[in-house]
Amino acid sequence: MAMEFEERLRDREKWSIGDGCSAARVLDLLSTKTVFLVVRECFYGTTRFEDFVTRIGTSAPAVSRALKQLESARIVTRVPYQEPGKRARDEYRLTEAGEDLLPVFLSLMQWGDKHLQDDNPPLSFVEAETGRAMGVRVTADPAPETASDDIEIRLNPAWRR
Repeated sequence: MAMEFEERLRDREKWSIGDGCSAARVLDLLSTKTVFLVVRECFYGTTRFEDFVTRIGTSAPAVSRALKQLESARIVTRVPYQEPGKRARDEYRLTEAGEDLLPVFLSLMQWGDKHLQDDNPPLSFVEAETGRAMGVRVTADPAPETASDDIEIRLNPAWRR
């Protein structure tokens, strides 16, 4: 099963979008595991550099490169903070463009839960107010969007290490 092209695009030899392909551009942006995991951690509420390093389990230089790449693409922004008696530092927060990656993130998680987990996935994503499971689907029906702060992440009770 595949999508169908409109009539004027059916002869694939007569046209090319080259490097204008949005999917290719997204893959260039999220080109490393570390970059994607930084985005994941932003959705999970991580904001501080040291916490990214710890929670992702990679080197500080790799996290630094990922944050710079995401910042230059306007996916994250720096927000200064200062703890009493310490020097000023920056936190990293998702921008509107970063928040718009939520369905991408959730759909990849949903696909992985279905096709890559032997048993039950470790986490479930539910609507915070109702506890209903969240899911991403392709539809022509307009549906209200759910913001990331309206989603609760739960440990799946059936998950076994």
